[in-house]
Amino acid sequence: MIIEVRAKNCYAFDEQVSLSMKADMRNKKFASNVHRENNFNVLKTVGIYGPNNSGKTCLIRCIRAMKSVLLNGGNTLMSNIFTDNEICELGITFLDLGRKFAYDFKYDTEKKEYIYESFSEILKDQYNNEKEICWLKRDTLKDEYSCIDTDLEQMMPVVAKNNVLFHLIDTSKFASVDEMKQILTGFAEKIDIINMNNIPMEHTIELMKNKNGLQDKVVEFIKNADLYMDNFEYVEMNDIKVNAGDNEKPDEDVLVFADKVMEQIRLVSTYKGVHVPSMLFDSTGTKKIAAIASYVIEALEKGRILIVDELDSSIHFKLTRATVAMFNNELNDDAQMIFTVHDINLMDCKRLFRKEQIWFVDKDDDGVYVYSLADFTAENGVRDTSDIIEKYRKGAFAALPDPELIKTLLSIKGNTKEAALDGE
Repeated sequence: MIIEVRAKNCYAFDEQVSLSMKADMRNKKFASNVHRENNFNVLKTVGIYGPNNSGKTCLIRCIRAMKSVLLNGGNTLMSNIFTDNEICELGITFLDLGRKFAYDFKYDTEKKEYIYESFSEILKDQYNNEKEICWLKRDTLKDEYSCIDTDLEQMMPVVAKNNVLFHLIDTSKFASVDEMKQILTGFAEKIDIINMNNIPMEHTIELMKNKNGLQDKVVEFIKNADLYMDNFEYVEMNDIKVNAGDNEKPDEDVLVFADKVMEQIRLVSTYKGVHVPSMLFDSTGTKKIAAIASYVIEALEKGRILIVDELDSSIHFKLTRATVAMFNNELNDDAQMIFTVHDINLMDCKRLFRKEQIWFVDKDDDGVYVYSLADFTAENGVRDTSDIIEKYRKGAFAALPDPELIKTLLSIKGNTKEAALDGE
């Protein structure tokens, strides 16, 4: 599970920002929202609010970039365009099998070099005292190198910098670095990142094609979300009731993957005993529910990390709330969901969230800020009994759009009147 994400000079971020999933155990509310393991306490869900174009998606992009680097999938990092600094800094702290680890790196986007990386394990005793054990540190700028595998230390200064160290060497020769590689890649492989405005149906189709226990749970999730649906299946073409000459395509281009059109058609919803292609007949919301269903069920079943951008896009607020509640539930042992959202109905600290589970992203002329609702205390007029939604509406936490669309209307009407006068 992710404990903290750090970013500096990446995408929209200039100064360092951090998103923390660490639970504040002084808060006794909603104990089921916290995963506890070996004295570590991690939030199962975190929701991120903020205006459009404030930087919410950039947080997701940072996690995606970290995952790609760890899995040797390439690097698409961009430094902040408003600075002269070409060095991106990313870091992540996570919990894996009851052990806490931290990995950080610095990447020179101009030279395309990894100029710094470090990996450490954080141990915690019964009194909550933490101790950091450095496994590896490679700082090419300061010429500082250390490794728990001492035989590797002398080699580190001459190893290339076009990738992180554990993807450049044969780690099987170094036991601790090989273990480090397995920990990092294993963690990264558990992360699924989706955008509800561009979510592929392929994942659900592949799961529906393979008969197993997850398939039934995905169908149950979809049926429970759409009360009018009798069933949801992957069927043979001759079971589908659709006109042979029907060339209709889905309204949502983002839900189409052209190379497997026939597989999409075979994914059907059943209404009153009639099979109809979901891609052609179901609403956008139902199709998005079908697309995300496999990710949600797989995360809960296998303890994966689900990152969702725009969770509430085209989905009824009761469904987004129910989905979040599934992750917060005490039956969820180790799955985690981090999501961006605009729907203020989810901002519920009386029945759904702890304060530290609600985060905001905001920006001004000086930069982008990432902060938690937990940063606002009783001294700021925010108590456990406060109406958080109303306070957010009134701008108490900032991170709220302030559109002056009336100016656009006046401009339009003004131009219309001027044109009318000119025509007289």
